Amino acid sequence: MTRSLAAKLTAAFLLVALTVALLLAVVLRLTSAEQLDRLIIEQQRGEFSDTLAAYYAANGSWAGVRQYLYPDPGDHFQPDGGPGGGPGPYRRSWRDLFGLANADGVVIIPVAFGGPAVGSQVPANVLAGGEPIEVNGEVLGTILTAETPPGLNPEEAAYLQRTNRALLLASGGAVLVALVVGVVLARTLTRPLHALTQATHGMASGQLEQEVPAQSGDEIGELARAFNQMSRQVARANNARKQMTADVAHELRTPLTVIAGYIEAMRDGMLAATPERLNVIYAELEHLQRLVSDLRLLSQADAGELKLNRQPMQLVELLGQAVRAFEHQAAQKGVNLELAVDSALPAIEADETRLAQVLSNLLTNALRYTPAGGRITVSACEDGHPGGVIFEVADTGTGIAAEDLPFVFDRFYRADKARSEDDGESGLGLAIVKALVEAHGGAIEVNAAENHGTVFRVRLPIART
Repeated sequence: MTRSLAAKLTAAFLLVALTVALLLAVVLRLTSAEQLDRLIIEQQRGEFSDTLAAYYAANGSWAGVRQYLYPDPGDHFQPDGGPGGGPGPYRRSWRDLFGLANADGVVIIPVAFGGPAVGSQVPANVLAGGEPIEVNGEVLGTILTAETPPGLNPEEAAYLQRTNRALLLASGGAVLVALVVGVVLARTLTRPLHALTQATHGMASGQLEQEVPAQSGDEIGELARAFNQMSRQVARANNARKQMTADVAHELRTPLTVIAGYIEAMRDGMLAATPERLNVIYAELEHLQRLVSDLRLLSQADAGELKLNRQPMQLVELLGQAVRAFEHQAAQKGVNLELAVDSALPAIEADETRLAQVLSNLLTNALRYTPAGGRITVSACEDGHPGGVIFEVADTGTGIAAEDLPFVFDRFYRADKARSEDDGESGLGLAIVKALVEAHGGAIEVNAAENHGTVFRVRLPIART
């Protein structure tokens, strides 16, 4: 039979309370009578000692002390008797537990339960265990106590019974409180877990974006916050997947439509297969090949399967090669392309081909959005934090609007919605740049303002020595 966590927690609280109450009852049952007996004996012995000390102080000796304390049974008990007169203050509560030996260790008053007789000498070890009676700093005798007390009288037994009954009621109340607290705590603990369970079922049924309350600061609250974050990320990834599927379909549809249109017209004899028309078809095929290649690279990066041939290399040389490769395109567009690097940069460990692809994509992007008369600057320096280098590709082009800046590395995202795909832009260039940089253990960031240019900054770790 399956039980809820709340029931299990309540049962656990109740079991702990019952166990504690039972142990407490057993311990008290075993020790309370003995402790009460010891307390009563100590209290009565104190009264007995005070009475004897007062008697000796009044009479100067122990003569007649036995008759003073324990008059004959036939005599009338006189509670007002004093140390110098008739029958003394005999306490029935003393129960003949105590005896008296004089300063020489001779018994004057015997102990009723197995003690030495009157006039006998008390052994030294017994005297050592007794309580001395002192008057003005002088030891005048020793109180002897029965080794085996007779037990509690009816009044004391009734008191002990009332005490045990009160403890039993207190234990029952503690169990009841534990049960109530257990139910409240169990519900408090399981309520967020129930919400998490319902949210999980919702995600399993396809409702990916779930939110559960996360009010507490304990482990359950941290679990709820982690679940909410996971839910948002899963929903965001699912939306990105759907958007990417739609974008891929859109990107494939345009060149395929062009190719299919030309081929269908040529097949039907409506168009002749001229070199110009075949070049158009070939250009669209190349566009499809680049798109498929880019998508494959990104899928490998997502799966952690992108292989890099890392070798120690000088970043200065690679930056110089990239600038020289784009000098002609920049000159044709009327853009000034500059290189400003520190020749003393430390070596990095990177895949030269993949890093060249990063630079090519960044420079292509900069040339695309930098008008004639603008400037593109490629620079590099050692990172302010030990263990890395930084290179930047900065342009004075159209920049990026603030609302577009968070999405520049998203796949198929175009800040310029009016730009046609005819210029060969697939919307994957910056996504590939980010994937390749992170595959090298680096990071990339962008700073831009609309109509004030753009700066891409890449941090890479230096080669291990």
